[in-house]
Amino acid sequence: MNFIPVNEPFLPAKAKIYLNQCIDTGWISSEGQFVRDFEEKFAYTVSRQYGIAVCNGSAALEVAVAALDIGAGDEVILPTFTIISCAAAIVRAGATPVVIDADSETWNMDVSQIESAITPRTKAIMVVHIYGLPVDMDAVVAIANKYQLAIIEDAAEAHGQNYHQRPCGSFGDISTFSFYANKHVTTGEGGMLLTDDSRLAEQCRSLRNLCFQKTQRFIHEKLGWNFRMSNLQAAVGIAQLESIPAITERKREIGRQYTQQLESISGLQLPLPKTDYAKNIYWVYGVVLSNDRSETAQEVMSVLAERNIGTRPFFWPMHQQPAFSASGLFENIHCPVAERLACKGFYLPSGTALIDEDVEIVSRTLKEVLA
Repeated sequence: MNFIPVNEPFLPAKAKIYLNQCIDTGWISSEGQFVRDFEEKFAYTVSRQYGIAVCNGSAALEVAVAALDIGAGDEVILPTFTIISCAAAIVRAGATPVVIDADSETWNMDVSQIESAITPRTKAIMVVHIYGLPVDMDAVVAIANKYQLAIIEDAAEAHGQNYHQRPCGSFGDISTFSFYANKHVTTGEGGMLLTDDSRLAEQCRSLRNLCFQKTQRFIHEKLGWNFRMSNLQAAVGIAQLESIPAITERKREIGRQYTQQLESISGLQLPLPKTDYAKNIYWVYGVVLSNDRSETAQEVMSVLAERNIGTRPFFWPMHQQPAFSASGLFENIHCPVAERLACKGFYLPSGTALIDEDVEIVSRTLKEVLA
């Protein structure tokens, strides 16, 4: 049996056409027209006024934190069950990440825990939409308004997802996206910041471009980064924008097929197909072994790898990351749901290039392994 990777992107023919335009014209740097077009068109798909393209999603988070003037003495509330880029951006700014546990059903941050984590030092809530279902944004927005907190909305895994018919990525004071190879829209590497605030947009543009000044280019009043996206990356991204609805529907079909074929397995939690506010887009199809099963996720993944099935572990919680523990962060923090997800959760091949036969093979093999 041929190896089935955890992700294989699908790139439309237009991507090659647009890349050739970059090469033929010589516009391969961040100054090319595709970058500006990508920013405008992606912002439009998410109902935002301004888009600022950067080199990756982690860079977008760094810029978002800096643009909101988050720094020493500030606290930012975020889920412990997320990628390390989220907490790292806060720590690098000199601020303190304050983590809350995951919801056991959606795997998103447990919004009922946010308010009790707020202190006089809290400056923002960082929301992260996880694996295909959005966070309950009505609750988050209400809390942010009540305490006058900024919202950083990480929608890296929510391309094409809606919350009550409103696009994910349209809620944050600043929202961020990733265009890594496993995202619905990919530029290989790449990211985007979105906002409706012209001042924040200008701040983000400056920070991603070394804080060059318009009149005295090489005199710098602030320190920024070279986080620019190239015209080549933007060309690949813009070729996919019109395909987002089709990609989302295909991902939902993959999710439906997996659920139909795996729901008979005992001791295996499958992702929720929907909540009161959204239908799952199955950015990845995650499964969680029950505590009754003796196997860990890593043990099952190893057996699947021997059978040519690619998988990926779930996020490891921020409060258990050695890099943060070494600096004294998160002492005596216990988040049982996130800890269980990390030990027992993994996701199956879920890329847009996956075919129905692959879903059947993966499902059949997982059944055999867990039998």
